[in-house]
Amino acid sequence: MARRRLGFWSRFAVCLVKPPLIALTKRDWRGWEHIPAEGGVILAVNHVSHADPFTTAHYVYDSGRWPQFLGKESVFRIPLAGKILYWCRQIPVHRGTSDAVKALDAAVEAVRAGGAVVIYPEGTTTKEPDLWPMRGKTGVARLALATGAPVIPVATWGPEKIFDPRTKKVRLMPKIPVSLWAGPPVDLSKWAGAEPSAAVLNEMTDAVMIRLRDLLAEIRGGQAPPIWSPAARNDASGAADGDTATVEGAR
Repeated sequence: MARRRLGFWSRFAVCLVKPPLIALTKRDWRGWEHIPAEGGVILAVNHVSHADPFTTAHYVYDSGRWPQFLGKESVFRIPLAGKILYWCRQIPVHRGTSDAVKALDAAVEAVRAGGAVVIYPEGTTTKEPDLWPMRGKTGVARLALATGAPVIPVATWGPEKIFDPRTKKVRLMPKIPVSLWAGPPVDLSKWAGAEPSAAVLNEMTDAVMIRLRDLLAEIRGGQAPPIWSPAARNDASGAADGDTATVEGAR
């Protein structure tokens, strides 16, 4: 298992974070068989709460892989915590700057080195009132094209009960139900070897987000709404140019 090769700081982070999560959550975890035990893989996760990077990290770690998140660069400037994130092989994203491209390059390098890179394609916590996925940004498509690695959809539901982004309320009670389900790799073979044009990137992103939405609907047991309104869709080329690596991870 890849996590057996962890260094001191990664093991320290596990010892620090995992015990409280075990006490705090009642876990419904499924689909580990879809996450390769070895080799580069992209894990695309819906983003419902600022708490879900912790539960997602727990899920991925217990699957046998070490999660490498793309996270806001500002988090990496927090004294000591930021250093630990670097030492644990997390990847900073300089959003809204030309340095954002460096995050994609670092993610490509991590995947090619056999890592499990976690991406929130929405780029932030969802702004949908009922916390369904929003239209995704194109970072996950760019990473998939650059590496050829499988994209595994991982749907999560329950972290919003720990921290609800709509009300900003925190609830720290034992055994809060949290679900994380992984599905089979998203079929992106249609675009294998394609140039990263705006149309290609948006079509690939849509395929990932639709699979995430449908997987979340299975967890929630309800009918999912459309991810976006075609009338409200941004200009494809403009969106693609601005989305190079706009993804969030550990906070």
